[in-house]
Parts: sequence; C-alpha cells; structure tokens
Amino acid sequence: MVIHGGTTFDSYEDYLSYLKNMEIDLDRLKSKKDWKTNLQEELGANFEVLSPRMPNGTNACYKEWKIWFERIITLLNDNLILVGHSLGGIFLAKYLAEEEISKRIKATILVAAPFDDKNRKESLADFRLSSSLVKFGEQGGVIYLIQSKDDPFISLDQLTKYKKALPHAKMIIFDNREHFNQETFPEIIELINKI
Repeated sequence: MVIHGGTTFDSYEDYLSYLKNMEIDLDRLKSKKDWKTNLQEELGANFEVLSPRMPNGTNACYKEWKIWFERIITLLNDNLILVGHSLGGIFLAKYLAEEEISKRIKATILVAAPFDDKNRKESLADFRLSSSLVKFGEQGGVIYLIQSKDDPFISLDQLTKYKKALPHAKMIIFDNREHFNQETFPEIIELINKI
C-alpha cells in the first residue's frame, strides 16, 4: 500500500490564505504519471499495489487519514509492505507508533518523510510524531528510510532524527532525487522485490 503526500495547516484561515496566495504553476496541474502510479505496472502480477487517495491531501487532517486507513487496512492480508511518501511517510510513522495494527507488516518504507517541522516552512499540524517510535519499530517490519541530499522540502537532518529514533532502520541516501517526484524509481522496485 502506498500513502501519498499532502500539505497541512495549523488553522482553516492559514489554509484559505494558502489558496488565495499560492503561486499557480500550470505544469504542476497537468496530469502526469509518477513512480507511485507506475508501481503496479513495474512490480507485476506478483504484487497487489493499493494507492488510496487519502482525504483532502491539500489540507490534510491526521484524524481523517487515520479513519480512512483503518477502514482499508481491515480488508487486507498479512505480510504488508507499506510505503509512505512525504506526508504519507510521517502518517505511517505516527500511526504505527500510536496504534496497534492487526496485520503483520513485512516492511515499511518511508520516502522523503518529515520527522518534525522545526526549521521547515510548512507545519505538520496534527501529523506531529509522538515522543517515542518504539511501537513503530516493533510492528513496522523492516523499516527503510529513503532520502535525497538535494530535497528542497525535507532536509537530511530529518532522516538523521528518524535513524536516532529507529536505530535498526536501514537508510538509503541519494544525491540527486530531490523530493522523489520523478516518473520512475527503479531502486524502490528492486527493494520491494528483495523484501
């Protein structure tokens, strides 16, 4: 299952201000594929890839995402591989650190996931992590932390904080993938096939 990213705001007024003042880039509004939408095709018939659209990705609310995730997760089998990109990564980390999950997780892969909102322009609002990620480490399966050194949104220190909280996690660092918004991501295909 792949959980996409999104944006968060501390208040509804902040969200409305964002809508009124954000710069609109027409290229970003064009429909295009990315590695998340290509995952099923790339992995083939041996995998069933689910990519649920989480509620209101532009003004994401953890409680809403949690409800939707829990409704979906009950329908799945054991040996899950969970992938979270950006806000989707911190969502998985928070959920698995705070909740008991009834399914066996084989692996959790966090791609360009924020750890906290210190020194960041964007607030994490109610997606902020608990003080401990111990439960995540216990039930998240093998945990992979993927980050690029040139990510304009998530600095490398965020990865370092995850590694400190999850000492057994495996880190994969790239030099030039920015925020992993590319069309293909062959390394994640290879990783999932190895898992």
